[in-house]
Amino acid sequence: MEVEVKLRLKHSTAHHQVITLLSPFHLKTLHQHNLFFDTPTSSLSSQRTVLRLRFLDKDTRCIVSLKSKPTLINGVSRVEEDEEELDPVLAKDCVQNPLNLFDLDSRVVKRVKEEFGVESEMGLVCLGGFENVREVYEWKGLKLEVDETKYEFGISYEVECESEDPEGVKRLLEEFLNENGIEYEYSEKSKFAVFRAGKLP
Repeated sequence: MEVEVKLRLKHSTAHHQVITLLSPFHLKTLHQHNLFFDTPTSSLSSQRTVLRLRFLDKDTRCIVSLKSKPTLINGVSRVEEDEEELDPVLAKDCVQNPLNLFDLDSRVVKRVKEEFGVESEMGLVCLGGFENVREVYEWKGLKLEVDETKYEFGISYEVECESEDPEGVKRLLEEFLNENGIEYEYSEKSKFAVFRAGKLP
């Protein structure tokens, strides 16, 4: 179970304020390209499950992940997540030919078949996706991730922090944002849900 605090920054100015204030604590920048897959009849979505390929470092790395049963309440996200690294060359081929995912030696893809009943004869399609620039910080003992997510229909900004004490982390982040006059609100939708809705929150 992945538990994260997710706070949506209201505009680019708020995003700029946050990354400027956190700059002394910066660890790394990640360029992520996220692509999603499902059957033509939405077999995974109907079971509240998401299959994603995430390409990193100019497509030199790829991570396949399966996320199930998400909840997002008062800025705290909980989701069952399983992920593993894939050969990026083979993964790239799967973007063009999604059914080739079933031929990969992957624990995660095996779960798609065995637990969620998705077989190759049902078909598999790439739904598309979005780019994400993630700035990672080590701040007050926390690993903060500040995202700039670029959809075809606009850009959104978010602060995320994975923690076993989400309420404590949320208080700390809210104090930081309020003290610096940074406009934010609790995230109400996952990035995938925003992508599927086709409009910004």
